[in-house]
Amino acid sequence: MNAYDFTICDDRLTALPSGALWWAAERLLCVSDLHLCKSDRVARRSGQMLPPYETRETLARLSADIAANEPATVICLGDSFDDLDAARSLSDADIATLTTLQAGRDWIWIEGNHDPGPVALGGSHLADHRVGRLVFRHIATPDKGEVSGHYHPKHAIPGAGGARPCFLFDDQRLILPAYGAYTGGLHASHPVLSRLFGPQACAILTGRRAICVPVRPSAPLARPGHWRGNRR
Repeated sequence: MNAYDFTICDDRLTALPSGALWWAAERLLCVSDLHLCKSDRVARRSGQMLPPYETRETLARLSADIAANEPATVICLGDSFDDLDAARSLSDADIATLTTLQAGRDWIWIEGNHDPGPVALGGSHLADHRVGRLVFRHIATPDKGEVSGHYHPKHAIPGAGGARPCFLFDDQRLILPAYGAYTGGLHASHPVLSRLFGPQACAILTGRRAICVPVRPSAPLARPGHWRGNRR
């Protein structure tokens, strides 16, 4: 699996290469910014036709992460759909996939700025959700002990190709990458993100292997972490 373990507020978390967050102690899987049905929203608003496969691809990756980790709780950290009309355009097959994924576990939809929660679908619909020392919400606040999304962070290693979606963290805060297939991103060094983190902030790049690097090249890693191989 080539995941990466790290610590926020003394809680051990795992960044999966897919962009999902795994909290083994709580059997909790968290994903952010699925932006399901984005191609439908783009077509409605601009007339631009994108290949309509992003929802299927995103749900397939989510299905794989759920099958590999068997979470008791899944948190979707906001902007699960590109807007509410997009949520209504979800195909019967995709609804069936979501229903199957929800079966037998707690499923929490956090409200995002694109959608106030897909209220027609099963699960709980909350503005935020606290588990122990950590609070899960869509957009970061000054609070410590926070897991959020919204900004779609990305980062690049010099000489290793273009920027990839990434987790951003220091010892008090974590921002997840966008999990959706059709999503852009804000660079990790952007002032909006820099203001949220301390000087030792790190980025965990997604891809075939989760790679952790300092956001500032001269800074050390925020906390020692380690690679995790496939749990199976």
